[in-house]
This record gives sequence, structure tokens and C-alpha cells, in this order.
Amino acid sequence: MTSDRAKSGPVLPLEDTGTTKAETTRHPKSSGRKRLLLIPLFMATLFSGAVIGMYFQPPGLRAFFNATGLEPGAGTDTPIAVAIRQVATQEQVAVISEGDVVALGRIIPKGDVISVAPPSGAGDARIAEIRVSPGDHVEAGAILAVLDNLGQRKSAVTSAEANLRIQTATLAQTRASNAASLAEAQASFDRAEATAAAAQAELTRSTSLLERGVTTRAAFDDIVAHANEAARDVERARATLSRFEAGSETVQADIAVSEANLEAARADLSAATLDLDSAFVRAPAQATVLDINARIGERPPSSGIFDLGDTSQMTVEAEVYQTMIGRVTIGDPVTVSAEALARDLRGVVSAIGLEIGRQSIMSDDPAANTDARVVDVIVTLDPASSALAETFTNLEAVVRIDAGRAQ
Repeated sequence: MTSDRAKSGPVLPLEDTGTTKAETTRHPKSSGRKRLLLIPLFMATLFSGAVIGMYFQPPGLRAFFNATGLEPGAGTDTPIAVAIRQVATQEQVAVISEGDVVALGRIIPKGDVISVAPPSGAGDARIAEIRVSPGDHVEAGAILAVLDNLGQRKSAVTSAEANLRIQTATLAQTRASNAASLAEAQASFDRAEATAAAAQAELTRSTSLLERGVTTRAAFDDIVAHANEAARDVERARATLSRFEAGSETVQADIAVSEANLEAARADLSAATLDLDSAFVRAPAQATVLDINARIGERPPSSGIFDLGDTSQMTVEAEVYQTMIGRVTIGDPVTVSAEALARDLRGVVSAIGLEIGRQSIMSDDPAANTDARVVDVIVTLDPASSALAETFTNLEAVVRIDAGRAQ
């Protein structure tokens, strides 16, 4: 019987050692760990897809945004997936594909802004009166401000005018004196000639009497001496008269001195008048007052008292990179855009600079090249755009030049 049990195996249930249970529960734990490993892989895949989508912006992604009305990066103030300017139409796509020239620019009046400095010779004068306000239209030569040295300048003009009158009177006096001296010399000469003629007649008569023995030699000698003296008086009067004849050195010298003094007085008056004008700050050209940089009582700043500009025709100064300037020609159509403008401005390229300089208009991008070499390009706006831009002097704008499309 014992052998039969050994052959047929144990009849009683054997003790469970747990080996079979452990083997059956090992597979579910291994599957859970694999699922956990899939989570970071899934997140990495999503992140990579998002980065690739933002970088390349494939057509499917753009179609999704167009269909939903969403904008890339609209949920943040600093979007990193949005281009500088979105392209919406096929025409814009074609323009960009052909290579427009895009540059930063600033809106300026025709001829740029004029900084009106104090007049030459103003010295340390202060501003006593300001006669204009920002926005006023002024004509060329209009008085913008008056300096406090006006009283001193007026006094100098008054003194110069008085000196001019004195020198004018002196010249007239010199000429009158010469004329009187000439008349007196002429009268003396005439009197001497008459005396000499009478003495000569007496000498002729006495000679006849002496020959006939009627008169004495002593009396005759007296008559001869008187006739000779009368002749010398004539020569003396003639010499005096010659001093006052026209063209003589004496008369010309006297008049020349008086005339020179008169010219000097006129020059002094002219200088005083110019100094008087230096007490006024005048508009150099017809323009609009854009800004006033000083107040009454202040010394005029070296940067200028007033900023003026011809806002009747607004322009845009664009700084085009030197590598792109060869594509720009006179007459190319231009579009100017800025957030402050109600709509884009239109114009054409009217001038291209002849010198390459350093960039002066900076963008807000901290990574932008601030030492770029650029060429100034002037864009003349059309009448409608000019009227819209006349109150936006020095506004920074994006300038898009349709290179090669001059009409």
C-alpha cells in the first residue's frame, strides 16, 4: 500500500510555497513600468512637435489658426512665433518672395527739422519775449523771440545815427567853407588885378612925363615901385585862388577827410543796425513751429531755441543696409507703417544718399545690430499720406521699398 501511494503521489494537499504565485504576478508589474516610461516620451514628442511647428509653421498649422481665428503668440506680450509682419494675401507673398527692401525710418518734414539757434552776436543775452507757440505757421523772417539786449542795441543805433548826422553836417560845412574861401580868393585876385592895371597905367603916364622932363626921377621911381608891388599882389592872389580850384590837393584833402568820416559814420550805423537785429530770433524759412526748447528768462541753449519744419510736405528718412542699397532706385514705390498711424503711408523714393554711415535709428530688439552700415534714403509721401503724417515728426516706422518697381 505504501508503494501504491508513492506511485500515485501524495493524497493530501501539499503546502503552497508561493513560487507559482510570484511567477504569475511578475508580468503585471513589468507592464506598468513600461507605461510610465511612455509618458516622458509622449511629452518629449509633444514638445518637439510644438517647437517644430513654431519654427517652420507648416501649412497645416497656419490653416488651423486661420480656421480658429487664433493668432500665434497672442496670449503673451512677447510672442516668439510671430513674424515682424504677417503676410495675408497672395500679392504680399509674391512681393516678399521677390525681395522687398525693408528698413527702419523716421518721419520728418521736407528738409528735416530746423533747430533755430540764437543770432550771431547775441552773447549772453537772455530770452525776454517769445512770440509764437507750437503748431504756429510762420513766414520767413518772422520774429520768433526777442532777447533782453534789445534796449542796448537800440541805444547803439541812436548814437550811430547822431554821429552820422554830425559827419554829414561836417562835410557840408567843409564844402561851404571851401566855397566861401574860393569866393574870397577870387575877390582878392580881382582887386589885385585892378590895382595892378591902375599902377601900370600910372607907370606908362609917368614914363612919358619923365621923357619930357615934366616929372622928377624920384617920383618916377615911386610909381615904378608901386606898379611892381601891384604885380606881385596879383601873383599872390592867383596862388591863393588856385588852392580852392576844383581838383587841387588842398581842397580835395579837406573834402576827402570829411567824406571819410561820413563813410565811417555810415558803417557804424550799419553795424549798430545789424547788432539791433541780433536781438531778434527770426524764422529762417516758411515753416511750422514744432517745439520750443527754452523759456522766458533763460539763456538760449546751444541746441537751438525753436524746432521748425516744413510740414506741408512730409517725408521719411529710411536707413537701408549697405548690402541692399543697390536694389533701390529713384521712383520705387514705398509703404510706411507704424502702430501710431491709422493706416499705412504711401510714397516714392525721391533721393538716395551718396555716403555710407552708421545706423542712427534703433529698433526695440536687444539683439539688433547697433553698428550697422547704412545709406540714407528719402521717401516723399503722397499728399494724403503727408497730411496724415504732419503731426508725427520723428515717429519711428517700418519702411518697405518695392525694389525695382519704379513707375
